[in-house]
Amino acid sequence: MNKALTPNSSRILLIKLSSFGDVLHALPTLEALKEAFPQSHITWLVEEAYAPLLVGHPALDEVWPVPRVRFSRKVQPAELAALGRLIQRLRRHPFDLVIDLQGLLKSAFWVALAKSPRKVGYAGTREGSYKVLTERVPPYEKEAHAVLRYLNLAHYLGAPPTLTIRFRLGLTPKVDIGEIIPAKDHRPLAVLHPGARWPTKLWPAASWARLADWLSQVHGLRVIITGSAADQNLTAQIVAQMRQEALNLAGLTSLEELVGILQKARLAVTTDTGPMHLAAALGVPVAALFGPTAPWRTGPFGSGHEILRLDLDCSPCFKRRCPEPRCLTDLPLETVQAACEKILAREGNTC
Repeated sequence: MNKALTPNSSRILLIKLSSFGDVLHALPTLEALKEAFPQSHITWLVEEAYAPLLVGHPALDEVWPVPRVRFSRKVQPAELAALGRLIQRLRRHPFDLVIDLQGLLKSAFWVALAKSPRKVGYAGTREGSYKVLTERVPPYEKEAHAVLRYLNLAHYLGAPPTLTIRFRLGLTPKVDIGEIIPAKDHRPLAVLHPGARWPTKLWPAASWARLADWLSQVHGLRVIITGSAADQNLTAQIVAQMRQEALNLAGLTSLEELVGILQKARLAVTTDTGPMHLAAALGVPVAALFGPTAPWRTGPFGSGHEILRLDLDCSPCFKRRCPEPRCLTDLPLETVQAACEKILAREGNTC
């Protein structure tokens, strides 16, 4: 049975450890809980790589970073010591409510350690993680967007469904565009983010190069290519095939700097990856390329975005590898260009 929170002060622990996009998807749940229960003290347990997204968030009282321990190699003593300190901290501070937004074994570990009379999450979650919960909410429609699935738990706890869905970030932008682009270059920005962790999510480098040239030559946009250090080989291939100039920042920006760049962008063109969700959270219109995954579940949330995908019988397959990933290799350049033109033609986005 639904046991709503009271408006009185409560200590709440949100557990959403990863990944980049999933942490962003959970932000409206944080906002809904804080707006409905303003006297509550909310702590978020998150992997340290994503803590910068949350530290300083106006709706959060504390962020507890989970140190990354790589059990695939010899564990370092410092890693174990940091993990031990966090476990001790968790055991010393009881909570009135623990909410598991992850639903995996790695979050169940922390749910089990936490001291709380109420441990809430969805029933039937993967890896048996639901077994450590004291309250198991019936599974929400799995085809619904992740933002709505997480929010459903806030509604279960008493947050009104009429509350505005908000995406505020904790981090502060740390970039001066004038430091990376010549002062005389007043062209509006287009950010391209071609990388992704799954090989099946990648669009061909040659297509990215042609798109970048077209955005620069036809629409007069200043193209910035972003990515992680792991994307540098891909972005170098793209730049090498271009005829126009582009600024390749793959592996050279922090999260704070990426926020500052995206905030200045006229549009972003991305694969299904964390920066796609970051751009959407910042209100930047996104042309999002989808292949093996389902945009209705994890696409850029909100209005003004364009989803590009081929309606193949095998898509979405949710496979990281595929011998013939036609869902993206066959995606025409013209289709992506048409989506960019729709975004640029909308009110406030004309060149």
